[in-house]
Amino acid sequence: MTPDPAAATSIVAEVEGLRVEVAASGAEIVDQASFTVGEGEVVGLVGESGSGKTTAALALLGYARRGTRIAAGRVVVAGIDMLALSAEEMRGVRGKVISYVPQDPTVALNPGLRIGLQLEETLSEHTGASAAERAERIATVLEEVRLPTDRQFLKRYAHQLSGGQQQRVCIAMAFLLQPKLIVMDEPTTGLDVSTQAHVLKIIREMCQRHRASAVYVSHDLAVISNLAQRVIVMYAGRLVEVGPSDAIFEQPGHPYTAKLIEAIPDLEAKMTLVAIPGKVPPPGQRPGGCVFADRCDFAIDKCRAAAPPYEKLREQDVLCIRAVELDRGKRQRSAQHPTAAAGTGAQGPALLKVAGVDAFYGERQVLAGVSFELHPSECIALVGESGSGKTTLSRAVAGLHHKWTGEIEVDQTPVATTVAQRPKELCRRMQYVFQSPFNSLNPRRSIGDAVRGPIQQFFGLRGKAADERVAAALERVSLPARAMDRYPDELSGGERQRVAIARALAAEPEILICDEVTSALDTSVQAAIIDLLQDLQQQERLGILFVTHNIALVRTIAERVLVLSEGTVVEEGLTATVLDTPHHPYTRSLIEDTPNITEGGQPHRVVAGADVGE
Repeated sequence: MTPDPAAATSIVAEVEGLRVEVAASGAEIVDQASFTVGEGEVVGLVGESGSGKTTAALALLGYARRGTRIAAGRVVVAGIDMLALSAEEMRGVRGKVISYVPQDPTVALNPGLRIGLQLEETLSEHTGASAAERAERIATVLEEVRLPTDRQFLKRYAHQLSGGQQQRVCIAMAFLLQPKLIVMDEPTTGLDVSTQAHVLKIIREMCQRHRASAVYVSHDLAVISNLAQRVIVMYAGRLVEVGPSDAIFEQPGHPYTAKLIEAIPDLEAKMTLVAIPGKVPPPGQRPGGCVFADRCDFAIDKCRAAAPPYEKLREQDVLCIRAVELDRGKRQRSAQHPTAAAGTGAQGPALLKVAGVDAFYGERQVLAGVSFELHPSECIALVGESGSGKTTLSRAVAGLHHKWTGEIEVDQTPVATTVAQRPKELCRRMQYVFQSPFNSLNPRRSIGDAVRGPIQQFFGLRGKAADERVAAALERVSLPARAMDRYPDELSGGERQRVAIARALAAEPEILICDEVTSALDTSVQAAIIDLLQDLQQQERLGILFVTHNIALVRTIAERVLVLSEGTVVEEGLTATVLDTPHHPYTRSLIEDTPNITEGGQPHRVVAGADVGE
C-alpha cells in the first residue's frame, strides 16, 4: 500500500507488515497491516467487532493482549522502533511519546487514588519537574479539557465524577506529557450525544493545539466522518480500504465499506437499516483469497482463488480485485429504503401506563410527574443527556428502582413498587436488557446457562427441550448454537450484548425495556438487532421502551419519543414531528449535537458496483 502523500513529509507513526497472532495456535488476528499517521492527523480505524482494529491500534504502543503476540512487522513512532524496546525502555516511551485513552475510564482510573494524585504521578514518573511546575502543568491541561482546577476537584475520586468528566480526565492524562501520538479506543462510546460532542470538540482542539496525531478506534462511522481526516477500514484482520475521510464516505471503494455505511441510522430520514449477512470469521477460520468473499454480493470464483492486491481507486487504496470494475459500473442510489409510514400504535387499551411518576434517590428528586402510555406493537424512545432520568424511569417501570410514587399499570392493573412483590407471570411479560453486558452476565456461568435461566424459571423446561429454546434464542440474535458452551470473557462486547438480548427474548415478553442496548454494538450488528426488535414489535405485538442517546437511531425504531431533561418530560410526540420541528431548546441542542454522515444535507448512501453483474 502506498503511503499517504499528505503525510509523507511528516510521518509520526509508521506500521509496516504487522502480523498479530493467537499465541497458542499461530492463527492470525491482524495480518499484512501497513499504514502511516501524519503529524497533527486524526486517523479513524473502523470495522465490525472482531475486525482487529483495537489489536492493530494497541500494536502502536508495542502491546499485545494476553494470549496474543506480535509475530512480524515494524512499528515506528516518532522515530522509535517500538517492537525493539525492552520493557524498561517501553515504560519510558508510553505516556511521553505515545499515550492511550481507553473506552472505559472507570477501568483506567484508579478508584483508590484522588484525581490530582493520579495526574501528579504521571508527571513525576516521566519528568524532573518541580512541584510548582507539575501543579502548573496539571492546571493548564485541565483547563484545556474544560475541567475545574481547584483543590476541591483534584481531591475527588473517580466515582465522584460523571462519565464525561472521567473521560476528560483520561484525555487530560493522555495529553499531559505532550506525546506525539495518542491512541483512542472508543473514547465516547456510552456517552450521551451532548457529552460526546463536547469530548470530540476537545479532542479536535487538543490535537490542533499540540500538533498531536491520533488514531481513533470506533465502530461509530458518523463520529469518524466528523473527526478523522483519513480512515482505515478493517475486516478480519486486513486493511480493506484506506483513504481520505470525505472520499471514503462519499464514494466507498470496497463492498464492505459500502455495507457499513448502509447500516448507519440517519438523523434526517426514517430508513430501513441494512445489516451485513453473516459474521466476521474469527482467527483460524478465515478463508483463503478475499476474506470478505463469503459475505460479499459481488464475489466471483476469482475472489476466492487468491488473496487480492491493493487497487488504487481515486484517492483510496482498496483490497479488492474488482474495485475498479465495480467503480465503473457504480451508480449512486439510496442503499437504504424508506420504511413504511408507521402508525402511533395507539389502538386499543394501553399495554403499559405511567401516570404522574415521581422518583427519588434518598431525598433528591430525579423524576417529576412523568406520564405516558405504551401500546402493543409500539416503540417509545426515551432520550436525554446522562442524568436526565431516563434510566431511572425505565428501572422504576421494571421494579428495579424502588423509591417512586405515582401509578404504573400493566393491562390496566396497578403493579407493585418492587420486582420482588410482582407476580411471576408479570415478570415474564416485562423483561429488561441492561446497557452493560459486562455487568449483567455472570462471568462464571456459560452463555447457555445465562439464556437457559428464564426458560427454566418461566416455562419449567429442562434438558434437550431447554437447549433447543436456548439455540433458537441465540439464533434470533445472530449467534451460533455452539456459543452455548462459551463464557462471557470469550466473547466480544457486541456478542455479549446479543446474549443479554437473547436472554430477555427467551422469556417471550410482551414489554421489552431496552436500556442503551446498542451503545456497545458496531453498526452492522446494531442494524441486525434493530431489525429483530422491529420484527418482534410487529409480529408478536411487543411493546418496546427504548432508552438511548443515539438520536439518529430514534427515527428508525420509534413511533413516539419522550425527551427528558432533569427528570421532566420537556417534549413528546411523534418521532418525525419532534425531530423535524423540535420546539424545546433542549431538544434542538440534542439534535444539533448528533453526528450524522451527510454532504450538503444529503446522507451518503452509495453502494459499490450497483450495476455490475457477476
